[in-house]
Order: sequence, then C-alpha cells, then structure tokens
Amino acid sequence: MDTKKMLLLGDEAIAQGAIDAGVSGFYAYPGTPSTEIMEYAQHSKEAAEKNIHRRWSANEKTAVEAALGMSYAGKRAIASMKHVGLNVAADPFINSALTGANGGLIIVSADDPSMHSSQDEQDSRFFGKFAMIPILEPCNVQEAYDMAFYGFDLSEKYKIPVMIRITTRLAHSRGGVVPRKKIEQNKMKLPENKRQYVLLPAIARKSYKHLLELQNKFLEESINSPFNKYMEGKDKSLGIIACGLGYNYLMENFQDTGCPYPVLKISQYPPTVPQIAKMVDECNEILVLEEGMPVVEELLRGMLNRTGKMKGRMSGEIPRDGELSPNIVRMGMGMEDLTGNAAPSMLAQRPPSLCKGCPHIDTYKAINEAIKSVYGDGHIFSDIGCYTLGALPPFESINSCVDMGASITMAKGAADAGLFPSCCVIGDSTFTHSGMTGLLDVVIEKTNIVVFIVDNSTTGMTGGQDSHALGRIQDICLGLGVEKEHFHIINPLPKNHNEFVEIIKKEIAYNGPSVIVPTRECVQTYKLHASKDKEKSNE
Repeated sequence: MDTKKMLLLGDEAIAQGAIDAGVSGFYAYPGTPSTEIMEYAQHSKEAAEKNIHRRWSANEKTAVEAALGMSYAGKRAIASMKHVGLNVAADPFINSALTGANGGLIIVSADDPSMHSSQDEQDSRFFGKFAMIPILEPCNVQEAYDMAFYGFDLSEKYKIPVMIRITTRLAHSRGGVVPRKKIEQNKMKLPENKRQYVLLPAIARKSYKHLLELQNKFLEESINSPFNKYMEGKDKSLGIIACGLGYNYLMENFQDTGCPYPVLKISQYPPTVPQIAKMVDECNEILVLEEGMPVVEELLRGMLNRTGKMKGRMSGEIPRDGELSPNIVRMGMGMEDLTGNAAPSMLAQRPPSLCKGCPHIDTYKAINEAIKSVYGDGHIFSDIGCYTLGALPPFESINSCVDMGASITMAKGAADAGLFPSCCVIGDSTFTHSGMTGLLDVVIEKTNIVVFIVDNSTTGMTGGQDSHALGRIQDICLGLGVEKEHFHIINPLPKNHNEFVEIIKKEIAYNGPSVIVPTRECVQTYKLHASKDKEKSNE
C-alpha cells in the first residue's frame, strides 16, 4: 500500500477518502464551501478509471435522490452541498432516514460560519439531529479523509444514511493525509425488502419505530467512536467540550504545555451522555467550543435532567411516536387507562385501492407484463400520488416513494449503478412540481431509463386541483431535450394494452432516456366534469 502523504484541502480529503473507500457515485450541486468535493472527483484520473459517476446535478434535491437511488442498488454514494443547499434537499434527506440505505450513503453538508459566501449561518447538525441519523464532524483534514471510510461502514452496518458536517475553514484548509488501503466498489445488490423505500403510511410507521430503536445503538457507536475522546486534566475548575474543528482551535493554545483541563472531543454524534455527565460531575464550569450554532450547549443545558422532574416522550410517559389523544394524555398524568375495546373485525380498516376505472390500473398492467414479468421485481421507482398505490396488491409494481420528484432521480442513480432496466412512474402534477429538474439531469447525461408520466389531467390525490402539466407535458419534455422519437403518448385502455406493452419493450431496448405518457383523465374528475356539462346542457 502506498502510504505517501497527500496534501489536500478538507473537501478534497473527503472526495479522496470516498474514492478509496469504494464509492460508485458523487452527486452534488456547486456551492461554497462544498464545491471542491465534486471538482476533485471530476479531475481525478483514478475516479475516471474506476468509472465513478461524478456529474453535477440540477439541484441539491436531485443530488440526494440520485445518491439514494445508487444506494438502493447496493453501491456506495455520496451527495455533497453547502448548508443552505440542504434546505433544498431536506425532503429526501429527512425521508432517507426512514427508507434507510442499502449501499453506504453519505450526505456532506458544508456550513459557513461568519457567512463568507452565504446568506445565513445555519448549522446542519440541527438537520442531522432532526433526521435522527449519525453525524460525523472532523477536526482536521486527516479525519475528513478517514470519516469517508468510517461513514460508509457505519451506514452499511445500520442501513442508515450518515451525515458528514464540515465548516469553511476545514473545507478550505490544506493538511497532510496518510491514505489507507483502497476498497473495491460494491457489486449491485437490490434491497431484500422490495418495499423498503415505499413510504406509504403503514410502512413508514414501522420504519419510524425502527429508527427510534436504533437511537441507543447510535449512542453506543458514539461512546466507542475513535473520533470521540475524553482527556483527563488536573485542573477541574473548568471542563471543555470541543466539537469538530473547535478541538483544533483549543489545542493551538496549548501546543507546548498541554491542556490542564479535562477535555471531551466530540466528532461523532449523538453526543456521548456518560462522558458529558462525568465532566459535569467533576468540573466547576463547562466551556463548550463548537463551530456554528450552540447545538451541544443547548443539549447540555437540558439533556441530563438531574432533577428527575421532566416527564414526556423522552422518559416514556408519553409514547415517542404517533399523535396524542385524550387517553394518552390522562395516562401520562398517571390517571386511569380508559382505552376502549378493539374495533370489531367487520370495522377493521381496509387498505386503500385505485378507483374502479382509474387509468393507472391499465398502466400498471402494461408495466407488469413488459417489465416485472420479464426482469423481476425491483426495477420501478415511483413518486407521491394516487399511483403510489401501485405498491400494493394486486399490482406490487413499484419500489420507491420517497418525496416529490424522487422517482426520476432515483431511477437515474440506480441506472448509474448499473441497474437495467431502470424505470420510474411519476404523475403529471408531480412532474411539474419537482420532476422536471431530474429529467434534465437524465437528458444531459443520456441516462438509460424509461420515464412514465402518468397523466390523469389533474392533481388527483389532493382533490382534483388543476395540474400545471395540463397540455404542456410534450412541450416540456421536448424542450428539456427528450428525443421526439422516444417520446410517446398513449391512452391506457384495455384495447390499447398490446400496443402499450410493445412501446415499453421498444424503449427498454433503446440505450438512452425515453418518456412514455399514458394519458386519460381521472375517473373522478371525469364524472365531475360530465355532471357539470349535463347541468349546463339542461339550463
């Protein structure tokens, strides 16, 4: 192994670490101080030789979704952005904690304290805590490199995304890096549970409970982390908690003498409660050093609950998940449980289903015959809308539902990972909401996927509001660069089934982006329009 030191920026160390750790795809949108992560990967001869994906995405949202799609296919992926870009990516970022990861998934957010080139000082650790996923915060360039290896391993160990949070000074400071033994890229492997990424409420509730169950394990990982360290000190008048780069700033003041105070270095979150408690017990005062906002300090002021007087969701009197009810509240107060008897079986809830006469029914029949029956399950990404019900019997056609617009970009990421065929289903309204940017990425890179824009001429799931896509889908797709001979509109009726199947087979065989638009009005809005037309004719 070549152990010759490399002189790298913090951003570059993360990129090189990811390359050495077997990453298969970089996804990003440029923004200081994160830009150099992707630029380094794009200029890397090694990345080119390994055929690692390293193209810019249309925005941060599509970057996270495509990385999630590559993770779905079992390969390691990294999405990078600046802190305000994480706002754009918040929808898939938060939901990815529920879908989990298959291949290792790292999201890098580069914060900008002092707003050198940004509109705010937002601290991404809040987002990581909000998502309840592990957060890594390097204190130097070597740790930035090492955390790529550690982050991917941690992600795959718990099947969970991992955040790496850096700040401007680390991103743009150079330091020596001792490289580690390189790891080969993962082979493609689809999730064992083909509905893992479908966040229908019944599935998402189970996923959320599982995420809650993982929290203690994440804490154990932090306690045993090689990046967290408790250093004893003789002078107990002060204890210092130094987070990430704050540890380097502290040590610069004691280069010759050594710090006389106890120091807790935190570079992996959640914070290590036992070590913090030890410091609070032993020291007269606590100084918290952290870049950005007072995330750990705020926790420290309220997390130990020394009085034992606090009750609620964290202590168990109120369930951690689900909504409140009068009975839950009274039980939390120690009053009698007035839970009634279980509902009779005849009143048990029935799973939702597509309406009789829904155009999506004929679309899924064609998709299943042309794709699922030939290539097996696991090839169809989907989106948020009525058509998400295609995950349920009798169709069981789709394999994802993460956030608005994610179907196209996840299909793209999976195709980048080598999945064939890689297809997606998105509604007409969702397409104009958040799907167009993903299709632009697909067109620019000529990604081999088939996109089904199921056009029922309305925003059906939310009550039949007018769709911005009405009468515009062809112009939008051709304007984005979809080739006219690979753009198809078809009426999804039983009489057109064979023609529909043949179009799908033809476009699967084409090595490039295809768009198929099954177009038939929603049966509910059709009835409404027919009723209104009848009323007018009777006037």
